[in-house]
This record gives sequence, structure tokens and C-alpha cells, in this order.
Amino acid sequence: MAASNVAPDLRIAVMRLARRLRTERTSDSTTPSQMAVLGTLLRQGPMCPADLAAAERVQPPSMTRILNSLQDAGMVTRTPHPTDRRQVLYETTSAARRMVLQDRETRDHWLAQKLSALPAQDRETLERAIPILESLALD
Repeated sequence: MAASNVAPDLRIAVMRLARRLRTERTSDSTTPSQMAVLGTLLRQGPMCPADLAAAERVQPPSMTRILNSLQDAGMVTRTPHPTDRRQVLYETTSAARRMVLQDRETRDHWLAQKLSALPAQDRETLERAIPILESLALD
């Protein structure tokens, strides 16, 4: 099958799965953008707003709004950059870490249940597709 024929079906399937996983979130108090930023901070460690904006592919003013709302909610802390006085670093709080980890656990559990209902051959196919899908997500 040609790539141009696969693309629409794959796009729709990936979007539907992502949407379904979002419905399994444990917290409605944070937006998907806020959760994405918290997840990036958990994976990468403390980051400056410009690096976070680049990582999340949003404009710096949008990242500033997200970080301000997360700071107001007690989900991130802001500290001076250790080597550049013009910069600040943001880091998740322990409450944010607990919330994100609980959210991930809930969604992973849901997905694991769905996967366990599939035939072994389908699970193996999906496992082989993971690196391919990850490579598509990169620039």
C-alpha cells in the first residue's frame, strides 16, 4: 500500500487513540498543555522558558502563560539560573510529580488492559511499531 494511502488512516487512528487516552486522565484541573509541560520537566529536569517552548513547539508568550498558571497552582517553582542571571529555571513540585505519575499510571493501566485483550500477534506488531512511530514524531 502506498504511503499516501496509509497516511490518512494512520493519522485518524493515532488521533483517536490520543483522544481516548486523554479521556482517561485523572485530573481535570490541568489542561493538556500544562500536563505536557509538566511531563517535559519531569523527563528533562529544570528548564528555562525558551527551551520549554521549543520542546513543546509553542511560542514563548504561550509558554509564559502556561508556566505562570502552573506556578499559581503550585505545580512548578521558579529559581534563578545558576550561570545566566538573565534566565530562570522551572522545575516541578512534589505535588505535580505525584499528579503526573498517577495520571500516567492510570492511562498506562487502561492501555495495558486494552492491549491484553488483543491477540499476541497484534501486540507484537504494535511493539515493533513503537520505534517507527517515535521516529515519525521527531523532526
